[in-house]
Amino acid sequence: MQNSNHDNEKYYYEQDKKNIQKMREVLTTLPHFCKQYFRGIEEVTSARTRLGYAYDLRTFFEFLHDQNSICSKTDITEYKISLLDQISREDIEEYLDYLSLYDKEGKEMSNLEHGKARKMSALRSLYSYFYKAELIETNPPSLINMPKMHEKAIIRLEPDEVAIMLDRVEDGEKLTKSQQKFHYKTRLRDVAMITLLLGTGIRVSECVGLDLTDINFSNNGLNIHRKGGYDTVVYFGDEVEHALKDYLEERNMIVAETGSENALFLSLQNKRISVRAVENMVKKYAGNVTTLKKITPHKLRSTFGTNLYNETGDIYLVADVLGHKDVNTTRKHYAAIDDTNRRKAARVIRLREDLHDDENHHGKN
Repeated sequence: MQNSNHDNEKYYYEQDKKNIQKMREVLTTLPHFCKQYFRGIEEVTSARTRLGYAYDLRTFFEFLHDQNSICSKTDITEYKISLLDQISREDIEEYLDYLSLYDKEGKEMSNLEHGKARKMSALRSLYSYFYKAELIETNPPSLINMPKMHEKAIIRLEPDEVAIMLDRVEDGEKLTKSQQKFHYKTRLRDVAMITLLLGTGIRVSECVGLDLTDINFSNNGLNIHRKGGYDTVVYFGDEVEHALKDYLEERNMIVAETGSENALFLSLQNKRISVRAVENMVKKYAGNVTTLKKITPHKLRSTFGTNLYNETGDIYLVADVLGHKDVNTTRKHYAAIDDTNRRKAARVIRLREDLHDDENHHGKN
């Protein structure tokens, strides 16, 4: 387990590097003062978060350029920081309305409350940074309520669907002929990955980042590099152990491409498998199990979280195992299960004997 940290760090460093390169490209399309903002938040945000903020801020500045006659006369990159003080609360409310439906290079774009909330977070962060630095005098985004979020129902696989899905991954039934051609080559890998995702609840990004040295069969522990940048150990059960051992017999015979020698899960090109490839794989097998639910790797995580909560009733344990920093995140996701349990409690309590017993009781009197 000791060697794995370096390999893991290398993989995540590569991911960060890609995000930083994309970030630099996006920065060339933003006002110059944005560079100072992104430097200022570098220590407290991940490269991925900053890239998301950059895309969202670009949408805001494009809105100003397209919708405001004064702003349209100046190139976005030439906007001065003083522009932020000229924007009113009403402008930002118009921006939120614009986000519902707008045109971008001939393509229709739309945002529901989650998309709007994310874009508002980016704008609030930008204003907050410059307001605290006393480089602007106003902070209109702070005066606007965040879009009301409607909790989505948790989509997860029922126990019988989990069993059917694992059977489908093993036997390849219901796959198309071209899918079956590849299935015999990837069967052990696919069984191992899907069993691992369902059996531990790790994120797909954490799964593809695993190295061979991250598995410790002496305690059935996995060294996981979490989303927040820290390492932790996640434990797995017998089914995951057997699936991993079966796959490792095959994996140890494969000569991986340069740079992927230590990767646990490989693509057919013998390179570290990508997040997109895992998403497509899950979609392929899940389509043969349920057409009513859109099953993604994240839904396998939800399935695990639901099962763990149903078994233990311990929201703190679920938060810890899933790697949620804030238990409220977990509670929010699994509130629907709480409701189910509360309904169950109502059925368990009986205040009177049933009517039949009641009548017998009266008859005896």
